[in-house]
Amino acid sequence: MIPKKNIAISETGFIFNPSTGDSFTLNPIGIEILLFFKDKKKYEEIADTILKKYDVDAITFEKNYYDFIQMLKNNNLIENE
Repeated sequence: MIPKKNIAISETGFIFNPSTGDSFTLNPIGIEILLFFKDKKKYEEIADTILKKYDVDAITFEKNYYDFIQMLKNNNLIENE
């Protein structure tokens, strides 16, 4: 997954899609994951980093990760590589 090229992402978590005019706000972990996508990190690398850095178990992370991806896809913010 990678963010679409026309998507504007600020360091504060504000995302703007100029194609639709929609804007979104992400929490710090959402920003971190989106930046991992931008760097073309794979799920295993992302999961390993998040599980070490935050107090979350693997099952909860996996569920939330795939829910987050679905939300990004539904809003046309990411695309497959």
